[in-house]
Amino acid sequence: MDSQDLAALKSSQADLDRMRHSGAHLLAAAIESLWPRAKFGIGPATEHGFFYDIALEEPITAMDFPRIESRVDALRAAALPFEKQVVPIDDAIALMQSRGQSLKVELLALLKTHGATKLAREAGDASLADPAGGLAMATLYRTGEFLDMCRGPHVEHSGLIGPIKLRSIAGAYWRGDAANPQLQRIHAFCFRTHAELDAAIHQAEQATLRDHRKLGRELRLFAFSQEVGLGLPLWLPNGTVLRDELEQLARTEEYREGYQRVITPHLAKHTLYRRSGHLAHYAEDMYAPLDIEGEAYYLRPMNCPHHHELFLQRKWSYRNLPVRYSEYGQVYRYEASGALSGLMRTRGFCQNDAHIYCRTDQAKDEFVRVMRLHARYYELFGIRDYWMRLSLPDLSNLKKYVDAPEGWLRALEILRDAMRESGLPYTEVEGEAAFYGPKVDFMIKSVVGTQYAISTNQLDFVSGERFGMSYTGSDGEEHPVYVIHRAPLGSHERFVAFLCEHFGGVFPTWLAPEQVKVIPIAERHNDYAVQVCDQLRRTSVASAQGGIRAVVDLGDERMQKKIRNAQIEKVPYLIVVGDRDQRDNVVSVRRRGGDAVNTLTVHELGELLRVEIASRCG
Repeated sequence: MDSQDLAALKSSQADLDRMRHSGAHLLAAAIESLWPRAKFGIGPATEHGFFYDIALEEPITAMDFPRIESRVDALRAAALPFEKQVVPIDDAIALMQSRGQSLKVELLALLKTHGATKLAREAGDASLADPAGGLAMATLYRTGEFLDMCRGPHVEHSGLIGPIKLRSIAGAYWRGDAANPQLQRIHAFCFRTHAELDAAIHQAEQATLRDHRKLGRELRLFAFSQEVGLGLPLWLPNGTVLRDELEQLARTEEYREGYQRVITPHLAKHTLYRRSGHLAHYAEDMYAPLDIEGEAYYLRPMNCPHHHELFLQRKWSYRNLPVRYSEYGQVYRYEASGALSGLMRTRGFCQNDAHIYCRTDQAKDEFVRVMRLHARYYELFGIRDYWMRLSLPDLSNLKKYVDAPEGWLRALEILRDAMRESGLPYTEVEGEAAFYGPKVDFMIKSVVGTQYAISTNQLDFVSGERFGMSYTGSDGEEHPVYVIHRAPLGSHERFVAFLCEHFGGVFPTWLAPEQVKVIPIAERHNDYAVQVCDQLRRTSVASAQGGIRAVVDLGDERMQKKIRNAQIEKVPYLIVVGDRDQRDNVVSVRRRGGDAVNTLTVHELGELLRVEIASRCG
């Protein structure tokens, strides 16, 4: 993608976001005309439209959608102008108080004391982002009788907004905090044309069928418990199989790439995180310390400081580098309860983490190897639509980052060279770098169009000096190492959520929690069914368990009900055994999604599965 194409893409997306944010104001205007006592929170643009958070005495239901949409259409047809007003912030507060908009008053007060950056973080509206510091003026927009606080920009008039279709209603805590009141979040589609809208609605219907939370319940993959705590997933046996297979894949590939596996603790003393810079730059995303014998310990938000301590356990020569340490490491990061979302956003998660310690002259080649490892994984999973996003620092605001402009520029040069050499598509965004170096997010799009930042990789030019991690060069002098932080398979939580949607729960045989379901026709066939299942489980295959994952259904349901259950559970192979099978010592095998029934010996079926599982296909 050349610079002109990228500029055109950004311009097109900015125009679409402007239209959608204008649509959010139009929805609020429609609701205010129907429910004059409604109180309004925030209404940002989203990937497919917008949402608005609203407080009402009597909640809106889907039954209200037709008349809301009718009112939206009428306001859109009226071509109402978006009239901008810039007023002293105290006047804006008084105006919103007079209109009974207490939520807007709260946001304006936050703007006045802390500035737009604080508001953007707490309210979740990126359009509010602005240099920190209290503001003296506020921007308002009037659309007909509706008045809203907003930076804009907006379309010229409501007639320029594309078709709008209300999508859903969900609960949302005000400012993402469970201690605050719960509002109604009304989601809406908004596109330039009816054809685009219809396509998005169809895609959303498919996304609902593939939602990882729905499939997680149906396939018994994971659960959450109020007693354990919000955002802390419990992995059921079927979900644990997925984790085990992903770890087996990573161990195999990483061993071939020269990684050494390590294991480190889930917490550490405060001194480690002061040294790493996490307490200076990342404390608000960490949990409160634990007091252990008078010393503060923190649950780790990242694995890197622990790996740095491993690197320091010996002296290194330039001939020894690079050193590659890998670990599926559990980490804990604070997320507001209102931001939690199934496995996609949790408070505890396990990362496919690794850290590469290398010389400066090795950094580019090592980063290229990391990116190509990503590409191999994605090819294996049938992921075709992916790209990289290079996150740059905002060097005008070094409060968020380590203050070392020359180091940033050198690291950016290395990353750009690596991405160009990889041949993989990429874009650049400003202000999203890690505090210790620029990062590259791998973005992937699912079959229903959902975009995921599935993994993050950073080039760290700071930790070498900060931790005293060095090597003896050919000149006999000590030199700091560069550190590459990488996680190609992201976290188990986010990657499993993606795979649920990507495969629709129809996991390939090598990954499926249950690979074979054995069903006896009648009770007299139970012993033979158990014998078949045991023989398959003892068949040596390249799986995390070492055998075929076979299960026998000895329940009381009729055979046809058991078959339907296996189909609902999306088991790849179904075996039904009866008198003839038992007599001839064979099995009747049906492949998932097919009607043909093949008769095989158990050994023949085991060999077929051995090849399929080893190739990680099917």
